Amino acid sequence: MKTIVAGREPVTATEFIELALGIDLELFTGSATESAMERAARLDVAREVLADLRESDPEAAAYAESLLRTLPLKTRRPDGRRPRRTVRRPMKGCTAGSAVAA
Repeated sequence: MKTIVAGREPVTATEFIELALGIDLELFTGSATESAMERAARLDVAREVLADLRESDPEAAAYAESLLRTLPLKTRRPDGRRPRRTVRRPMKGCTAGSAVAA
């Protein structure tokens, strides 16, 4: 049986939560790629939405408030692939404890 919320079929758990609670998760959690200015603007809007939620739905407001304390959502590249992870390796001939005097 398919789960349908508000006439839409959520594909992920995140989409299900957004549809069921009517809360845009990215508004409260942010994006890993947002700039400081974008973050400030997003948080201003999130605070206004949170104030309205406290009056209309205290339970959803508590959930949204907890989202503000989480790390930003990881975003995928437009082609759907994950970004490559890089590993920093020490240069040959250098040891972990050695330092170059400047």
